[in-house]
Amino acid sequence: MEKQEITILLVDDEPDILEIVGYNLSSEGYTVVTADNGAKAVKMAKKKKPDLIILDVMMPEMDGIEACEQIRKIPELQDTIITFLTARGEDYSQVAGFDAGADDYITKPIKPKLLLSKVKALLRRRRSEGEESNVMEVGEIVIDRDEYKVIKGKEEIILPRKEFELLSLLASNPGKVFKREDILNNVWGNEVVVGGRTIDVHIRKLREKIGDKKFKTVKGVGYKFVV
Repeated sequence: MEKQEITILLVDDEPDILEIVGYNLSSEGYTVVTADNGAKAVKMAKKKKPDLIILDVMMPEMDGIEACEQIRKIPELQDTIITFLTARGEDYSQVAGFDAGADDYITKPIKPKLLLSKVKALLRRRRSEGEESNVMEVGEIVIDRDEYKVIKGKEEIILPRKEFELLSLLASNPGKVFKREDILNNVWGNEVVVGGRTIDVHIRKLREKIGDKKFKTVKGVGYKFVV
């Protein structure tokens, strides 16, 4: 798909952000449409069916979290990539954003070149949907989900099934905070009931094998994988 065929909806209540970010995206060849609040964003999304939505969190009338939730309820926009662009970098804000259905989270201020790089990566993710690979590369770590094998650098690491599935889940979206209940549902499902302590033990073992700094605890919420 050519860049001019890609539509990006940019949503922010700050005129300067709309102008500067919009200019950089347009200069790169993308078709850019804008909205200055969440309510307008939902209407514009329905009308334009953008490939990517860059959404501020704190806005009048309807904030970005609610707007994201509303957009995700629109069937034809289920595959649209949504990323938040906001000055709020706290983990709890990120959790709320991901819970609302966002795919990513960008903290501003951000340099134009870095933003454009992020946009390209997000759009590549959209193009590759439906072509899910069973081999995942995250930094220096390669996770082969067919062979249940992990390679770190040149070292092959064999993990028990649950540790492997937990690593695969967290590494599938680096930086995303996975809540404890989501981890339990995705890794243990309907198996014998386990508690949060079980997750802690598995995380501790992964830290020993993969690296302590790769796993961050978000107190009272859950865990995230750090590249």
